Amino acid sequence: MSKGKPRSVDLAAEVRTDLNVIAAGLLQDLAILQSSERSAFGSKVLATGIDASIRDFVAQGTVREIPYIGRASERIVAELVTTGESATVAAAVAASPKQSDVEKRRRFRRAYLSRHSMIAALEAPLPKSVVSPSAFRGDLQMHSTWSDGVESIDGLADAAEALGWSRIGVTDHSYGLPIARGMSMEAARAQHREIDGINERRAGRVRVYKGVEANILAGGDLDLQPHERGEFEYVIASPHSALRREHDQTARMLAAVRAPGVAILGHPQGRIFNTRPGVSADWEKVFAEAAAHGVAIEIDGNWHRQDVDYELAALALEAGCLFALDSDAHSIGEFPFTDYSIAHARVANVPAARVVNCWPEAAFDRWLAERRYRA
Repeated sequence: MSKGKPRSVDLAAEVRTDLNVIAAGLLQDLAILQSSERSAFGSKVLATGIDASIRDFVAQGTVREIPYIGRASERIVAELVTTGESATVAAAVAASPKQSDVEKRRRFRRAYLSRHSMIAALEAPLPKSVVSPSAFRGDLQMHSTWSDGVESIDGLADAAEALGWSRIGVTDHSYGLPIARGMSMEAARAQHREIDGINERRAGRVRVYKGVEANILAGGDLDLQPHERGEFEYVIASPHSALRREHDQTARMLAAVRAPGVAILGHPQGRIFNTRPGVSADWEKVFAEAAAHGVAIEIDGNWHRQDVDYELAALALEAGCLFALDSDAHSIGEFPFTDYSIAHARVANVPAARVVNCWPEAAFDRWLAERRYRA
Protein backbone atom coordinates (compact mmCIF):
# COMPACT_ATOMS: atom_id res chain seq x y z
CA MET A 1 0.00 0.00 0.00
CA SER A 2 1.36 3.40 -0.97
CA LYS A 3 2.07 5.98 1.68
CA GLY A 4 -0.97 8.07 2.61
CA LYS A 5 -3.50 5.79 0.91
CA PRO A 6 -6.38 4.84 3.27
CA ARG A 7 -6.43 1.22 4.30
CA SER A 8 -9.54 -0.78 3.42
CA VAL A 9 -12.11 -0.20 6.14
CA ASP A 10 -15.46 -1.97 6.45
CA LEU A 11 -16.99 0.40 8.96
CA ALA A 12 -20.44 -1.15 8.68
CA ALA A 13 -19.10 -4.53 9.77
CA GLU A 14 -17.17 -2.94 12.62
CA VAL A 15 -20.07 -0.97 14.07
CA ARG A 16 -22.50 -3.91 13.82
CA THR A 17 -20.28 -5.73 16.31
CA ASP A 18 -19.70 -2.75 18.61
CA LEU A 19 -19.80 -4.28 22.09
CA ASN A 20 -20.63 -0.98 23.77
CA VAL A 21 -24.01 -0.68 22.11
CA ILE A 22 -24.66 -4.43 22.46
CA ALA A 23 -23.90 -4.21 26.18
CA ALA A 24 -26.20 -1.20 26.46
CA GLY A 25 -28.96 -3.32 24.97
CA LEU A 26 -28.36 -6.12 27.46
CA LEU A 27 -28.68 -3.68 30.36
CA GLN A 28 -31.90 -2.40 28.79
CA ASP A 29 -33.14 -6.00 28.84
CA LEU A 30 -32.44 -6.11 32.56
CA ALA A 31 -34.20 -2.80 33.07
CA ILE A 32 -37.31 -4.21 31.38
CA LEU A 33 -37.23 -7.40 33.44
CA GLN A 34 -36.61 -5.68 36.75
CA SER A 35 -37.99 -2.17 36.21
CA SER A 36 -34.47 -1.10 37.18
CA GLU A 37 -33.55 2.58 36.80
CA ARG A 38 -29.93 1.76 37.59
CA SER A 39 -29.72 -0.69 34.67
CA ALA A 40 -31.30 1.88 32.37
CA PHE A 41 -28.82 4.55 33.50
CA GLY A 42 -25.94 2.10 33.07
CA SER A 43 -27.18 1.35 29.55
CA LYS A 44 -27.13 5.03 28.65
CA VAL A 45 -23.59 5.49 29.99
CA LEU A 46 -22.29 2.50 28.01
CA ALA A 47 -23.94 3.86 24.87
CA THR A 48 -23.24 7.59 25.14
CA GLY A 49 -20.89 8.28 28.04
CA ILE A 50 -17.60 6.51 27.34
CA ASP A 51 -15.13 6.92 24.50
CA ALA A 52 -13.23 3.64 24.84
CA SER A 53 -14.40 0.12 24.06
CA ILE A 54 -15.68 -1.93 26.97
CA ARG A 55 -13.06 -4.48 25.92
CA ASP A 56 -10.47 -2.09 27.35
CA PHE A 57 -12.35 -1.73 30.64
CA VAL A 58 -12.61 -5.52 31.01
CA ALA A 59 -8.93 -6.00 30.14
CA GLN A 60 -7.92 -3.38 32.72
CA GLY A 61 -10.35 -4.58 35.38
CA THR A 62 -11.99 -1.14 35.57
CA VAL A 63 -15.58 -1.90 34.52
CA ARG A 64 -16.88 -0.91 37.96
CA GLU A 65 -15.44 2.57 37.46
CA ILE A 66 -18.12 3.23 34.83
CA PRO A 67 -21.04 5.10 36.44
CA TYR A 68 -24.09 2.98 37.30
CA ILE A 69 -22.24 -0.28 36.64
CA GLY A 70 -22.56 -2.56 39.64
CA ARG A 71 -21.56 -6.15 40.27
CA ALA A 72 -24.34 -7.71 38.18
CA SER A 73 -23.71 -5.37 35.24
CA GLU A 74 -19.97 -6.02 35.46
CA ARG A 75 -20.64 -9.76 35.13
CA ILE A 76 -22.82 -9.20 32.07
CA VAL A 77 -20.21 -7.01 30.39
CA ALA A 78 -17.45 -9.54 31.14
CA GLU A 79 -19.56 -12.38 29.71
CA LEU A 80 -20.20 -10.38 26.55
CA VAL A 81 -16.54 -9.53 26.01
CA THR A 82 -15.41 -13.10 26.76
CA THR A 83 -18.06 -15.14 24.92
CA GLY A 84 -19.89 -12.73 22.63
CA GLU A 85 -23.12 -13.05 24.62
CA SER A 86 -24.42 -12.98 28.17
CA ALA A 87 -25.63 -16.26 29.63
CA THR A 88 -26.89 -14.33 32.65
CA VAL A 89 -29.24 -12.14 30.61
CA ALA A 90 -30.31 -15.01 28.36
CA ALA A 91 -31.35 -17.10 31.37
CA ALA A 92 -33.17 -14.20 33.01
CA VAL A 93 -35.11 -13.41 29.84
CA ALA A 94 -36.04 -17.04 29.25
CA ALA A 95 -37.41 -17.34 32.79
CA SER A 96 -39.36 -14.07 32.74
CA PRO A 97 -43.02 -13.44 31.88
CA LYS A 98 -41.74 -10.28 30.16
CA GLN A 99 -39.79 -12.24 27.56
CA SER A 100 -42.01 -11.12 24.68
CA ASP A 101 -41.60 -7.48 25.67
CA VAL A 102 -37.81 -7.84 25.72
CA GLU A 103 -37.81 -9.50 22.30
CA LYS A 104 -39.99 -6.72 20.91
CA ARG A 105 -37.76 -3.98 22.34
CA ARG A 106 -34.67 -5.61 20.88
CA ARG A 107 -36.07 -4.86 17.42
CA PHE A 108 -36.01 -1.17 18.36
CA ARG A 109 -32.19 -1.07 18.68
CA ARG A 110 -31.13 -1.77 15.11
CA ALA A 111 -28.14 0.06 13.62
CA TYR A 112 -27.41 2.52 16.43
CA LEU A 113 -23.94 3.86 17.11
CA SER A 114 -22.45 4.12 20.57
CA ARG A 115 -20.24 7.09 21.34
CA HIS A 116 -17.25 4.75 20.95
CA SER A 117 -18.28 3.62 17.45
CA MET A 118 -19.22 7.18 16.46
CA ILE A 119 -15.70 8.36 17.30
CA ALA A 120 -14.21 5.39 15.44
CA ALA A 121 -16.28 6.27 12.36
CA LEU A 122 -15.16 9.91 12.45
CA GLU A 123 -11.51 8.90 12.79
CA ALA A 124 -11.48 6.03 10.27
CA PRO A 125 -9.07 6.49 7.32
CA LEU A 126 -11.65 6.73 4.53
CA PRO A 127 -11.23 8.24 1.05
CA LYS A 128 -11.17 12.04 1.03
CA SER A 129 -14.40 12.13 -1.00
CA VAL A 130 -16.39 10.71 1.94
CA VAL A 131 -18.01 13.35 4.14
CA SER A 132 -15.97 14.41 7.18
CA PRO A 133 -16.26 16.95 10.00
CA SER A 134 -13.88 19.29 8.19
CA ALA A 135 -16.28 19.52 5.22
CA PHE A 136 -19.30 20.34 7.37
CA ARG A 137 -20.46 23.96 7.07
CA GLY A 138 -23.48 24.01 9.39
CA ASP A 139 -26.51 22.38 10.96
CA LEU A 140 -29.87 22.65 9.20
CA GLN A 141 -32.31 21.45 11.87
CA MET A 142 -32.49 23.12 15.27
CA HIS A 143 -35.18 24.62 17.49
CA SER A 144 -35.26 27.90 19.36
CA THR A 145 -37.49 29.50 21.97
CA TRP A 146 -39.92 30.25 19.14
CA SER A 147 -41.16 26.65 19.58
CA ASP A 148 -39.82 23.95 21.92
CA GLY A 149 -36.13 24.91 22.08
CA VAL A 150 -34.46 26.65 25.02
CA GLU A 151 -32.06 29.00 23.18
CA SER A 152 -32.53 32.32 21.43
CA ILE A 153 -31.64 32.49 17.74
CA ASP A 154 -28.80 34.87 18.61
CA GLY A 155 -27.48 32.31 21.08
CA LEU A 156 -27.64 29.54 18.49
CA ALA A 157 -25.78 31.72 16.00
CA ASP A 158 -23.10 32.55 18.60
CA ALA A 159 -22.52 28.86 19.29
CA ALA A 160 -22.39 28.05 15.58
CA GLU A 161 -19.82 30.77 14.98
CA ALA A 162 -17.70 29.41 17.82
CA LEU A 163 -17.71 26.02 16.06
CA GLY A 164 -16.58 27.59 12.80
CA TRP A 165 -19.86 26.98 10.99
CA SER A 166 -20.86 29.42 8.28
CA ARG A 167 -24.60 28.65 8.30
CA ILE A 168 -27.41 27.34 10.44
CA GLY A 169 -31.06 26.73 9.72
CA VAL A 170 -33.58 27.48 12.46
CA THR A 171 -36.48 25.08 11.94
CA ASP A 172 -39.01 25.61 14.68
CA HIS A 173 -42.16 23.52 14.53
CA SER A 174 -45.13 24.59 12.46
CA TYR A 175 -48.54 25.35 13.91
CA GLY A 176 -49.93 21.85 13.36
CA LEU A 177 -47.87 20.45 16.24
CA PRO A 178 -49.15 22.29 19.32
CA ILE A 179 -47.51 19.80 21.70
CA ALA A 180 -44.18 21.27 20.53
CA ARG A 181 -45.49 24.84 20.75
CA GLY A 182 -45.60 25.09 16.97
CA MET A 183 -45.49 28.60 15.54
CA SER A 184 -48.46 30.35 14.01
CA MET A 185 -47.75 31.96 10.67
CA GLU A 186 -47.92 35.35 12.37
CA ALA A 187 -45.21 34.23 14.80
CA ALA A 188 -43.15 32.82 11.92
CA ARG A 189 -43.22 36.21 10.17
CA ALA A 190 -42.06 37.89 13.37
CA GLN A 191 -39.28 35.33 13.66
CA HIS A 192 -38.21 36.10 10.10
CA ARG A 193 -37.91 39.78 10.92
CA GLU A 194 -35.69 38.84 13.86
CA ILE A 195 -33.54 36.64 11.62
CA ASP A 196 -33.17 39.47 9.10
CA GLY A 197 -31.75 41.66 11.86
CA ILE A 198 -29.40 38.94 13.06
CA ASN A 199 -28.10 38.32 9.54
CA GLU A 200 -27.54 42.04 9.00
CA ARG A 201 -25.45 42.24 12.16
CA ARG A 202 -23.51 39.05 11.36
CA ALA A 203 -22.90 39.61 7.66
CA GLY A 204 -19.91 37.58 6.50
CA ARG A 205 -19.81 35.34 9.57
CA VAL A 206 -22.80 33.04 10.21
CA ARG A 207 -25.90 33.17 8.06
CA VAL A 208 -29.17 32.07 9.67
CA TYR A 209 -31.65 30.48 7.26
CA LYS A 210 -35.42 30.68 7.75
CA GLY A 211 -36.52 27.07 7.94
CA VAL A 212 -39.48 25.25 9.47
CA GLU A 213 -40.17 21.68 10.52
CA ALA A 214 -43.59 20.81 9.12
CA ASN A 215 -45.54 17.84 10.39
CA ILE A 216 -46.41 14.98 8.00
CA LEU A 217 -50.02 14.09 8.75
CA ALA A 218 -51.27 10.50 8.70
CA GLY A 219 -52.49 10.78 5.13
CA GLY A 220 -49.25 12.30 3.83
CA ASP A 221 -50.38 15.94 3.70
CA LEU A 222 -48.38 18.57 5.59
CA ASP A 223 -49.73 20.86 8.30
CA LEU A 224 -48.62 23.87 6.24
CA GLN A 225 -50.48 24.89 3.10
CA PRO A 226 -48.34 25.26 -0.06
CA HIS A 227 -48.47 29.07 -0.04
CA GLU A 228 -47.44 29.05 3.64
CA ARG A 229 -44.43 26.85 2.84
CA GLY A 230 -43.31 29.48 0.36
CA GLU A 231 -42.78 31.99 3.18
CA PHE A 232 -39.82 29.94 4.45
CA GLU A 233 -36.44 29.50 2.79
CA TYR A 234 -36.83 25.76 3.20
CA VAL A 235 -39.18 23.17 4.67
CA ILE A 236 -38.28 20.00 6.53
CA ALA A 237 -41.17 17.53 6.45
CA SER A 238 -41.09 15.08 9.39
CA PRO A 239 -43.43 12.43 10.82
CA HIS A 240 -44.52 12.93 14.45
CA SER A 241 -47.49 10.54 14.68
CA ALA A 242 -48.36 6.88 13.96
CA LEU A 243 -44.80 5.93 14.88
CA ARG A 244 -45.63 2.73 16.77
CA ARG A 245 -47.91 1.17 14.18
CA GLU A 246 -46.79 -1.79 12.12
CA HIS A 247 -48.85 -1.10 8.98
CA ASP A 248 -47.10 0.02 5.82
CA GLN A 249 -46.88 3.81 5.45
CA THR A 250 -45.11 4.03 2.11
CA ALA A 251 -47.92 6.10 0.59
CA ARG A 252 -47.68 8.62 3.42
CA MET A 253 -43.95 9.14 2.95
CA LEU A 254 -44.19 9.27 -0.85
CA ALA A 255 -46.81 12.00 -0.55
CA ALA A 256 -44.50 13.98 1.73
CA VAL A 257 -41.51 13.97 -0.63
CA ARG A 258 -43.81 14.90 -3.53
CA ALA A 259 -45.32 17.83 -1.62
CA PRO A 260 -44.50 21.19 -3.26
CA GLY A 261 -41.95 23.18 -1.31
CA VAL A 262 -40.35 20.33 0.67
CA ALA A 263 -36.54 20.36 0.70
CA ILE A 264 -35.69 17.76 3.36
CA LEU A 265 -37.39 14.59 4.62
CA GLY A 266 -36.69 14.86 8.35
CA HIS A 267 -36.00 11.87 10.65
CA PRO A 268 -38.03 9.70 8.23
CA GLN A 269 -38.63 6.73 10.53
CA GLY A 270 -39.40 8.70 13.68
CA ARG A 271 -37.77 5.92 15.67
CA ILE A 272 -36.53 6.11 19.27
CA PHE A 273 -33.95 3.75 20.77
CA ASN A 274 -35.55 0.93 22.77
CA THR A 275 -38.93 2.69 22.65
CA ARG A 276 -40.49 2.67 19.18
CA PRO A 277 -39.62 1.36 15.72
CA GLY A 278 -40.99 4.30 13.80
CA VAL A 279 -42.60 4.32 10.37
CA SER A 280 -42.62 1.12 8.35
CA ALA A 281 -42.27 1.78 4.62
CA ASP A 282 -40.71 0.59 1.39
CA TRP A 283 -37.72 2.85 1.88
CA GLU A 284 -36.11 2.04 -1.45
CA LYS A 285 -39.24 3.34 -3.18
CA VAL A 286 -39.36 6.44 -0.92
CA PHE A 287 -35.68 7.19 -1.52
CA ALA A 288 -36.04 6.80 -5.28
CA GLU A 289 -38.90 9.32 -5.24
CA ALA A 290 -36.92 11.71 -3.04
CA ALA A 291 -33.98 11.53 -5.46
CA ALA A 292 -36.29 12.24 -8.40
CA HIS A 293 -37.64 15.35 -6.65
CA GLY A 294 -34.30 16.63 -5.32
CA VAL A 295 -35.44 16.16 -1.71
CA ALA A 296 -32.60 15.51 0.75
CA ILE A 297 -32.83 12.65 3.24
CA GLU A 298 -31.97 13.70 6.76
CA ILE A 299 -29.67 11.82 9.07
CA ASP A 300 -30.90 13.13 12.41
CA GLY A 301 -28.04 12.81 14.87
CA ASN A 302 -30.02 13.03 18.10
CA TRP A 303 -28.59 10.00 19.91
CA HIS A 304 -32.00 8.49 20.64
CA ARG A 305 -33.08 8.90 17.00
CA GLN A 306 -30.05 8.30 14.71
CA ASP A 307 -32.57 8.44 11.87
CA VAL A 308 -31.89 7.48 9.16
CA ASP A 309 -29.19 5.05 10.20
CA TYR A 310 -26.18 3.91 8.19
CA GLU A 311 -28.03 0.91 6.71
CA LEU A 312 -30.85 3.03 5.31
CA ALA A 313 -28.38 5.76 4.35
CA ALA A 314 -26.60 3.24 2.14
CA LEU A 315 -29.91 2.49 0.38
CA ALA A 316 -30.58 6.21 -0.05
CA LEU A 317 -27.09 6.71 -1.48
CA GLU A 318 -27.64 3.92 -4.00
CA ALA A 319 -30.97 5.54 -4.96
CA GLY A 320 -29.15 8.77 -5.81
CA CYS A 321 -30.34 10.85 -2.85
CA LEU A 322 -28.95 14.02 -1.39
CA PHE A 323 -28.45 14.16 2.38
CA ALA A 324 -28.87 16.66 5.21
CA LEU A 325 -26.84 15.93 8.36
CA ASP A 326 -28.43 17.59 11.36
CA SER A 327 -28.48 17.62 15.15
CA ASP A 328 -32.19 18.33 15.71
CA ALA A 329 -30.85 20.37 18.63
CA HIS A 330 -33.19 21.91 21.17
CA SER A 331 -30.24 23.42 23.05
CA ILE A 332 -26.65 24.40 22.27
CA GLY A 333 -25.48 21.38 24.24
CA GLU A 334 -27.04 19.16 21.56
CA PHE A 335 -25.03 20.59 18.65
CA PRO A 336 -22.53 17.69 18.99
CA PHE A 337 -25.27 15.36 17.77
CA THR A 338 -24.06 16.41 14.31
CA ASP A 339 -21.10 14.10 14.99
CA TYR A 340 -23.48 11.14 14.98
CA SER A 341 -25.02 12.33 11.71
CA ILE A 342 -21.62 12.59 10.07
CA ALA A 343 -20.57 9.22 11.50
CA HIS A 344 -23.61 7.41 10.05
CA ALA A 345 -22.95 9.05 6.69
CA ARG A 346 -19.32 7.91 6.82
CA VAL A 347 -20.30 4.34 7.65
CA ALA A 348 -22.54 4.45 4.55
CA ASN A 349 -19.69 6.00 2.47
CA VAL A 350 -21.73 9.10 1.61
CA PRO A 351 -19.62 11.59 -0.39
CA ALA A 352 -19.48 15.19 0.82
CA ALA A 353 -20.71 16.18 -2.65
CA ARG A 354 -24.08 14.59 -1.81
CA VAL A 355 -24.40 16.41 1.54
CA VAL A 356 -26.13 19.79 1.27
CA ASN A 357 -24.57 20.98 4.56
CA CYS A 358 -21.17 20.82 2.84
CA TRP A 359 -22.04 22.79 -0.28
CA PRO A 360 -20.72 26.31 -0.94
CA GLU A 361 -23.29 28.99 -0.22
CA ALA A 362 -24.13 29.69 -3.86
CA ALA A 363 -24.84 26.03 -4.66
CA PHE A 364 -26.81 25.60 -1.45
CA ASP A 365 -28.91 28.69 -2.18
CA ARG A 366 -29.66 27.49 -5.73
CA TRP A 367 -30.88 24.16 -4.40
CA LEU A 368 -33.10 25.86 -1.82
CA ALA A 369 -34.54 28.13 -4.51
CA GLU A 370 -35.36 25.10 -6.66
CA ARG A 371 -37.17 23.42 -3.78
CA ARG A 372 -39.07 26.50 -2.57
CA TYR A 373 -42.77 26.75 -3.32
CA ARG A 374 -43.68 29.41 -5.85
CA ALA A 375 -47.35 30.26 -6.49
